Amino acid sequence: MTTPHPAQRIYIADDETNIRQAIQAFLENEGYDVVAFGSGDALLAQFMADPADLLILDVMMPGANGFTVVKAIRAVSTVPIIMLTARDTDLDYATGLSLGSDDYLTKPFSAMALVMRVKAIFRRIEYDRQGNPPGGRPADLDIDG
Repeated sequence: MTTPHPAQRIYIADDETNIRQAIQAFLENEGYDVVAFGSGDALLAQFMADPADLLILDVMMPGANGFTVVKAIRAVSTVPIIMLTARDTDLDYATGLSLGSDDYLTKPFSAMALVMRVKAIFRRIEYDRQGNPPGGRPADLDIDG
């Protein structure tokens, strides 16, 4: 088991209990602090009170669907968001990304693929936090040498 930065809290919203529990188990096994919700409304309320470091949202949920939650979150935060959905049309994909999600996986999906995407997002955040410029080159790298 790897140990991520201790502040890396992930909120998950999916109305399917088995999917929610499986995602939570895989991410907790990697050392993340995971809180799972059965609805987008519950996740949104908790996020407004106590923001997380990354969100994983199902698109189709009772109450506020994933698209609605992304739109509300983007009004107040740039937190990374991964969308999950059984809907795999190009329109859904485009909608999710245009509303501000950072990634989009269709069900069924590999839990390991989801974990790898979460790790990649956190690696990028850490890279940016260390003061590296956009474009992927560290500021003190002398290419002409």
